[in-house]
Amino acid sequence: MLFNSYEFVLLFLPAAWIGYFMIGNRKGREPAIAWLVAASLFFYGWWNPIYLVLLVISMLVNFLLGESLSRSHERQTKRRNRRVLVLGLAFNLGLLAYFKYTNFFISSVDAALGTTFNLEHIVLPLAISFFTFQQVAYLVDASRGMTKEYSFSHYALFVTFFPQLIAGPIVHHGEMLPQFARRGALRPRLAHLSVGITIFAIGLFKKAVLADGVAVYATPVFDSALHGGDPNFFFAWSGALAYTFQLYFDFSGYSDMAIGIARMFGIRLPLNFFSPYKSTSIAEFWRRWHMTLSRFLRDYLYISMGGSRHGSTRRYFNLMTTMLLGGLWHGAGWTFVAWGGLHGFYLIVNHFWRWFVETVVPWHMPNNRLTRAVAWALTFLVVVIGWVFFRAESFDAALRLLAGMFGMNGASIPNAIAARAGNVFDALSYLGVTVDYSSGTRFLKSYFWIGVLFIASIALPNSCEIMRRVRPVLSGHRCAPEDAIEPLRLLKPLLVWQPSRIAAILIALVAMTALLSLSEITEFLYFQF
Repeated sequence: MLFNSYEFVLLFLPAAWIGYFMIGNRKGREPAIAWLVAASLFFYGWWNPIYLVLLVISMLVNFLLGESLSRSHERQTKRRNRRVLVLGLAFNLGLLAYFKYTNFFISSVDAALGTTFNLEHIVLPLAISFFTFQQVAYLVDASRGMTKEYSFSHYALFVTFFPQLIAGPIVHHGEMLPQFARRGALRPRLAHLSVGITIFAIGLFKKAVLADGVAVYATPVFDSALHGGDPNFFFAWSGALAYTFQLYFDFSGYSDMAIGIARMFGIRLPLNFFSPYKSTSIAEFWRRWHMTLSRFLRDYLYISMGGSRHGSTRRYFNLMTTMLLGGLWHGAGWTFVAWGGLHGFYLIVNHFWRWFVETVVPWHMPNNRLTRAVAWALTFLVVVIGWVFFRAESFDAALRLLAGMFGMNGASIPNAIAARAGNVFDALSYLGVTVDYSSGTRFLKSYFWIGVLFIASIALPNSCEIMRRVRPVLSGHRCAPEDAIEPLRLLKPLLVWQPSRIAAILIALVAMTALLSLSEITEFLYFQF
């Protein structure tokens, strides 16, 4: 079941919300939690009920392992604690490796050795990457004595809570479960409902109108490269930029909807997405993009390998390893490994440049608008290049598209546009721009969409900033940073949400527009990971 579907918005969500608070008020906390777990399992099993078997088995095993880890930590039996943790990691990562990477491994061996191993295609269970990482974090925290859980229904709610089950955010046990136990948690509050509906409506609009609207200009370009085409400069950039903004508003929309739905139940989730295209460095980008995954990779992988504690060389090795594994987590394919490797290289260059400027350069680099603008433009450029590998279905397709983006396949514009461009086209022709007979209307529409979404992503406030007066997320994020690129900074105070009739009317219009745009239901891009 998708957040952006009529059955979810009009049937499942109202039923789950009403049932939770009605049962909670009449029967108490435990029956209400049982109802929410049952609703979440129904939500998960909507695609394929067989997925539930793996999810339930995974939860049972991890619950028992976590209980054992908590008891061994209390008794200070470190050796047993370590053995149980290793067993838990092997179980979780083994499941993930089998379902997600077996086909990739076999196909890679066949390609390298020329063999033809026969293995029935293994279907990837929905959300296995997310609930695996969430449970791995729980086991590690339990082994450290940072959390514990002795009620299976509570643990099941932690894993399956439907707003964040499929594509995050990846939450810690200690972040979410205590909120269900606090006083007054079983009484519905109009304030939570209004805030939740507002954030959900914004997210639904991002997905149904913006992300799906620009997607039609990305897919043909990548398909052309996949089937051997050589896209020219403008066609290649239109596809790369269209996907750049499709992914941005798709994932941002999902993150908003997850936070909004949880808030309807009175639960605050951690912030997971915070205007990453405003970043002025790749390190800042990863502090803003998929923030809970970045936190997981930092806390449980990068720091566990030593982080930056053993010199620059080891630090760079740890960065590259972390990002390679992060890329592989996103998808079982060499293009994802390349994407992770690119970002590992970007981060190494970022840290090296910072060290060089701070210790070698005898003068301080100016920190003015010009330098920040240059840093932002460079960051945005390398991120777009990375997304080409992230989206392309093969290395050859990615390289073909990049060749077009760098002008190696020439540059042309539709004849209908060239005929009306007059002296402008004459100037372009001196630069080698030619004409083709593609659709001029489609060309203009694609770049119009790209321009609108570009402005929206770097100039307008994000959902957290709009809702900052009502503390929309769990973390202490103040939702009002000093961004480097803020051409509409003076308009920001006017766009901060507060309960009023005007706000209600505007959100109703946003929600109605989004619902009317659901003529063709599309999955969220992060569902495939």
